[in-house]
Amino acid sequence: MAVYALTGVSLVSLLSFGYLSWDWMKPSLVADVATDSMEKSLPPTFTRPPHIIFILTDDQGYHDVGYHGSDIQTPTLDRLAAEGVKLENYYIQPICTPSRSQLITGRYQIHTGLQHSIIRPRQPNCLPLDQVTLPQKLQEAGYSTHMVGKWHLGFYKKECLPTRRGFDTFLGSLTGNVDYYTYDNCDGPGVCGYDLHEGEDVAWDQSGKYSTFLYAQRVSKILASHSPKEPIFIYVAFQAVHTPLQSPKEYIYRYRSMGNVARRKYAAMVTCMDEAVKNITWALKKYGYYDNSVIVFSTDNGGQTFSGGSNWPLRGRKGTYWEGGVRGIGFVHSPLIKRKRRTSWALVHITDWYPTLVSLARGNLSNVQGLDGYNVWPAISEGKESPRTEILHNIDPLYNHAKYGSLEDGFGIWNTAVQASIRVGEWKLLTGDPGYSDWIPPQTLTNFPGSWWNLERLTNGLKKSVWLFNITADPYERYDLSEQRPDVVRTLLMRLVHYNRTAIPVRYPAENPRAHPDFNGGAWGPWASEDDGEEWEGGREPLKSRNKKKKCKICKLRSFFRKLNTRLMSNRI
Repeated sequence: MAVYALTGVSLVSLLSFGYLSWDWMKPSLVADVATDSMEKSLPPTFTRPPHIIFILTDDQGYHDVGYHGSDIQTPTLDRLAAEGVKLENYYIQPICTPSRSQLITGRYQIHTGLQHSIIRPRQPNCLPLDQVTLPQKLQEAGYSTHMVGKWHLGFYKKECLPTRRGFDTFLGSLTGNVDYYTYDNCDGPGVCGYDLHEGEDVAWDQSGKYSTFLYAQRVSKILASHSPKEPIFIYVAFQAVHTPLQSPKEYIYRYRSMGNVARRKYAAMVTCMDEAVKNITWALKKYGYYDNSVIVFSTDNGGQTFSGGSNWPLRGRKGTYWEGGVRGIGFVHSPLIKRKRRTSWALVHITDWYPTLVSLARGNLSNVQGLDGYNVWPAISEGKESPRTEILHNIDPLYNHAKYGSLEDGFGIWNTAVQASIRVGEWKLLTGDPGYSDWIPPQTLTNFPGSWWNLERLTNGLKKSVWLFNITADPYERYDLSEQRPDVVRTLLMRLVHYNRTAIPVRYPAENPRAHPDFNGGAWGPWASEDDGEEWEGGREPLKSRNKKKKCKICKLRSFFRKLNTRLMSNRI
C-alpha cells in the first residue's frame, strides 16, 4: 500500500474543512433522485430532430463547478445540470486536441494518428481528411451546422479548416490559445500572429472584444437568423478558461477575497463563462428552440492546477492520465429527457457523443465503420445501462518512456515503459509515466504555509511503471493494487495489446517555416496548398535547428496598439 506524506497541512485538517468527507458513491452535492411524480410526467417522444447545442469548455477543473462543492459561482451550470442529467462517470482526454478529435470523429486517437501531444501551430498536420466528421453526418441529416470558438484540429491546408470539415459557418481561433482581447498567439519568441477567423477569412475587425462574450453573442445571432422549424447544430468551444488568465474587472472583483491571485482570476473567468451559457440558454428560449433542444455540456480535460484550476479530490491534473486529468464535468439538459433531475453513473466517454447525436438527429450510421463510441442516449434519457464497459484512455508510443518500465514487468506481452492507460469495468490500469501524480486541494486556502501546489505528495512508488486501481471503490486512486492483483494487471495488459494492434502510425510531423504568420499577413492560417500533398506531412528537421527565429516587430507593434485601444475603451466604459 502506498505511503503518503503531507507538507504544510495534515490529513486531519483537510477533513476538518470537509474536503475528504465527500462520499463518492452517495455524493449529496451532486445526487438528485427523480421523484415518482417526475416519472409519471415523462415528455412525449420528439417528433422532429432536436436542435443540438454542444458546449465545450477549456481547462475547467473537475472541482470548478458549483454542484461539485466549488467556491466558484456557476449558477447557470448548476441549474441546467440539476434540471437535466449529471454525468458523474464521464471521461474525456487529458489535453486539448485529443478530446476535440475524439468528439468530432467518434474514434480513439490511436485510430486517427493523433495519439501524441497536440497539433501545434507550425505543424503540417490536421484531423485526417478521410474521417467523416460529426457535423458532416449532421449535414447529411438535414442540419444547419455552426461552430463558434476554438478549433485546435489543424489548419495547415484550407481543407483542414472547420468550414471544410462540416461546418456551414465558423467564428473562432484555429490555434490552441490566444489573448482573450487581442487574439494574438505566440508560438515561441518572435513567432506571433493574430488568430480570430470568420469563415476562412481573418476577422481583424473583432479585435478588442472579450472572446467569451463575443462567442455567446455570435450564438445568439445564429439562432436569431435561423428558423426553429429547421434542425440546427451549434458547437460552442469556449476558449475559457484556458490561459492567459484574463477577465473583465467586474468579475474579478467578486472574488477579491481569494488570496491566491491565479485562482481569483480563474474563478472570474469561470463565472463569466457561466453567464455566457446563461445568455445562450436565454436565446434558445427567446427564438423558439428550447422545447425541442438538447444541450450537452462538457469539459475538454482536467484543470491546470498551477493556473488556478482544481480537480480536487481527484489525483493529478491536465496532461495526466490520473482521474484529475481524464474525468470530466458533463451533463445533458433537455426537455426531451424522459428521466430528468437525476445523476447518472453510466460509463460515458467523449467518443460517445458522435453516435449519440447522429442517432438523435436520425442520421445514418450504417456507412460509418470503426467507431469507438456508443449511443448512450437511452442511458442518459431513460436511465438504462450504458453499452460501454471499457475506455482506452490512450497509448502514446512517442511519450518519454518510463525509466523503470520493461517488457519483463509486462509479463512479456507489454512494455510497461510505454505510456498507456485503460479502464475495464471497475478496474483502471496505467503504464509508463502517467504524469504529475499529486492530490492538490483547492487553492483558496491562504493560511497554508509553503507552496499550495505541494500540499500532499506521494513519497514512494516513484520507481514504478504499472499501477492498478479499483476506480469504483477508490476513485481518488490512493490504493495501488497492482502487486495484489497480477491477474487483473495481465488481463488489462492484454486489452492494451489488442488495441495497439489496431493503432495507426502517429502523425506528429516537424514544424515548417512556411507557417510563420509573417508569411501570412501577420495572422495564423493555412500555408500549404493542395498541390503540396503529402510533402508537408513528413518528418522534416525541426525548424529551430535549421532557421534562426526572426523577431516579429510588426506583430509586437500591432499587439501594443490593440492592447492600448482596449485599455482606452475599458477606461471610457
